[in-house]
Amino acid sequence: MLKKVYTEKAPAAIGPYSQAVILGNLVFTSGQIAINPASGEVEADTIETQTEQVMQNLKAVLEEAGSSFEKAVKTTCFLKHMSDFAAFNEIYGNYFTEKPARSCVAAKQLPKDVLVEVEVIASI
Repeated sequence: MLKKVYTEKAPAAIGPYSQAVILGNLVFTSGQIAINPASGEVEADTIETQTEQVMQNLKAVLEEAGSSFEKAVKTTCFLKHMSDFAAFNEIYGNYFTEKPARSCVAAKQLPKDVLVEVEVIASI
């Protein structure tokens, strides 16, 4: 049975999905983009500042689910521009210190025309 995860410390879903779901001892987050949960808007405009906001959103969802970055087993990362890969990696590496498995792909367009989106599978 799936348990839905919701926290006001991360952006509310902008469509028919949950911030995350728990199945057994795993949490599957939806992709997080750089929406500031306080304003509901994308305020950051660089890959660095957007990545920081994405990580704060993921942290809130993971914590609400009883998990953390250290318990991540797989991430999927979407970049608008693969030329942002190095800058993205610099910030990503500060959060995912245990180096989970990862896919990183360029996406032609992301929701709200952001530069980055990240989803996580983590243990609880």
